[in-house]
Amino acid sequence: MELNEILQSASNYGFPMLISCYLLVRMEGRMNDLTQALNKLCVALEAK
Repeated sequence: MELNEILQSASNYGFPMLISCYLLVRMEGRMNDLTQALNKLCVALEAK
């Protein structure tokens, strides 16, 4: 791809990519919390 085509694609898809990146960054912390909670649940279930 040439630079012009890349810039055209970025201008066409820039907003959805920006929103996707924003949501991924925001959800990362929540996913980590969920993973920790599931690990604690597994430990609690194995203890019984």
